[in-house]
Amino acid sequence: MRMDALRGPDAGTLLIRALRSQAMTASVTMHVESIACTPWASATFVGTQHRLTIVADPVPGLREWIDQLPEAGFAIRGHIVADLSVDRVEAIDGRTHATVAILTLLDA
Repeated sequence: MRMDALRGPDAGTLLIRALRSQAMTASVTMHVESIACTPWASATFVGTQHRLTIVADPVPGLREWIDQLPEAGFAIRGHIVADLSVDRVEAIDGRTHATVAILTLLDA
């Protein structure tokens, strides 16, 4: 058995799962079209910067769900969501595309 298989999913995977769960609670069907993850560190913290593009069909409550993301609480095993911002929301071909930037920190 590979040792990395024992660690479980990374922060990006856990983040996507948490976003999907919150979307389902809000009756929003979404998928993550793209995700880019970059290691991040300061003098006291280690984490990852995530940039995601979320795509969803326009449904009642979608914009409210997107707007509340920066204040939402995320339970991500082994990580803390330190910062989340919605950088862009636009309609493309009848679907809503939202670009979200998230900083996760290792919770040691």
